[in-house]
Amino acid sequence: MSQHKNVALLLTGNELMSGDTVDSNSSRIALALGERQIAVSKKITVGDDPALLRASLRELCREAGVVIINGGLGPTEDDLTAEVVAEVAGEQLADHPDAIAHLEEWCEKRGLELNASNLKQAHLPASADLVDNPIGSAVGFAVEIEGCLVITTPGVPVELTAMLPEICERVGARVGSGTTYIRRLQTFGIGESTIQELVNARSSDWPEGVVLGFRSGLPQLELKLQVYSQSLLEERNRAETLLTELIGDHIIGEDSDQLAMALQRALLAQGLSVTTAESCTGGLIASLITKEAGSSQVFGAGFVTYANASKQKVLDVPEAELNDHGAVSEPVVRSMLKGALSKASADIGIAVSGVAGPGGGSEDKPVGTVWLAWGTETHNDAIRLQIPGSRERFQILVAAIGLDLMRRQVLNLPAIPHYIKRFVYRNA
Repeated sequence: MSQHKNVALLLTGNELMSGDTVDSNSSRIALALGERQIAVSKKITVGDDPALLRASLRELCREAGVVIINGGLGPTEDDLTAEVVAEVAGEQLADHPDAIAHLEEWCEKRGLELNASNLKQAHLPASADLVDNPIGSAVGFAVEIEGCLVITTPGVPVELTAMLPEICERVGARVGSGTTYIRRLQTFGIGESTIQELVNARSSDWPEGVVLGFRSGLPQLELKLQVYSQSLLEERNRAETLLTELIGDHIIGEDSDQLAMALQRALLAQGLSVTTAESCTGGLIASLITKEAGSSQVFGAGFVTYANASKQKVLDVPEAELNDHGAVSEPVVRSMLKGALSKASADIGIAVSGVAGPGGGSEDKPVGTVWLAWGTETHNDAIRLQIPGSRERFQILVAAIGLDLMRRQVLNLPAIPHYIKRFVYRNA
């Protein structure tokens, strides 16, 4: 690939080098460009060191047709991008009238006074062409350096995201671009290798020209079906049909759908309501449900009963069950579920009680042990699982499994999915 077709990234900030901030912006930029068939050829990350920034920018400008700089546009002394770009471009810094107007409008909307620190964000290279920031105070800008287009962007992820459409247009105009037609499917409870093996076994049925991609996350796995021509959209649909045949009960939705939204859709379709009774997850399941727009149509009340006394007082869990079996037990989660369904007048619910760790475990109930009870007043089940890992991972997975078990019951899918076997408690 010629130099002029290359796109490079320069990430700046001491917080990136120290590990205080994890770089997610380069992924955002690469994904947005990738949807236009534009690849990133190189990435450099440096701290707030003017000499290093100048050297890195000069290196990338020699190698690429476009360099995108992320970070360093703010109002503080360690925001060095404008100064560095001006020096490498051989230009003076000057107050940009349109950047000042942007700052004035931004401050006015928020009832803030425009001060000298904010005005630093309008002190830009003389030839700067502004890149609109519809959210934040710091505008981006573009300059030419020896035939290379340098585009600067803010480090705040939400601001960068809002600016990416214009940035991608500018990059595409310089290096050329195409269109990628992507279908995103959200899945839960199945891994990349398992899906790939299932697809490989049906390779003769996989449509030509459709690329299957994966993006792992916790707790979901995103599948991407990509084609590079509108004429292949029907082939992409065929690939989706095949995936539905192979892993249909694990596909929870599309685009950015989450498990809670998948459950909400299922509940709404049948006119049902849901409740939660949580101990070890501390309200996370209810939070995930209510995070989704429209949740008030399916969720009326949830209960966080962390202490034994609150399990008794709020959910009417019998004291004898707590004394005889302990809070992390089948009788207790069944009573929690029964109490929550009654108190909330809900149709279906989930109850969880476990040992999230890192301490508090015992020989018969080690850290990672959790009991879940789910279902309706007349059709419910309970299971003991062992989920290893950190406290955060434990809580995320317990919440996700709880949502999925309810989704499966409402949709009449296999009640105990195969992924549960990985977590079923086995007494060694």
